[in-house]
Amino acid sequence: MIFYPGAKVESIAYGNLMKTISKNGVDCFLVEMPFNFAFFGSNKADSIVNSYNYSHWAMSGHSLGGIVATSYAVDNKDKIDNLILLAAYPTEKIDDNIKMLSIYGDKDGVLNMETYEDSHKFWNGNSTEEIIIGGNHGGFGDYGLQKGDNNATISNMEQQNRTAMLIVKFLTGI
Repeated sequence: MIFYPGAKVESIAYGNLMKTISKNGVDCFLVEMPFNFAFFGSNKADSIVNSYNYSHWAMSGHSLGGIVATSYAVDNKDKIDNLILLAAYPTEKIDDNIKMLSIYGDKDGVLNMETYEDSHKFWNGNSTEEIIIGGNHGGFGDYGLQKGDNNATISNMEQQNRTAMLIVKFLTGI
């Protein structure tokens, strides 16, 4: 799984989430983005995909990183078979051959829910949605309370553990 961080967030903020996912059998590649903006490194997944011989690839990202990960997956549908969005949404049609998992927290104060709901027109029949009860926008990483976000009623660790288990189940079927 290749992961694109959210805007203005250092990649290391997602270290605990990636570590938990990898401990449960999914190799993770946490991408460091130029200026901490995924837009400036939208094709960074190319060097990873071209350097390893995996039979299945997943693109993932948080917030703006999820939008950029979506574009990469759509443009590389011959390489990417899974898409995992954390507090993010697609802005273009997801190919029918790509399985998609969308996860957000019910206390998220940053994700524009109207735009999120409208994005369902881009989802395919292989899409699943999961809501982390008590989770907020910033709880997917460890970078503090984000401006405009609501306070979570669970810890970041709990949100990340729940997220990791949903991702592992989605990718491995267990």
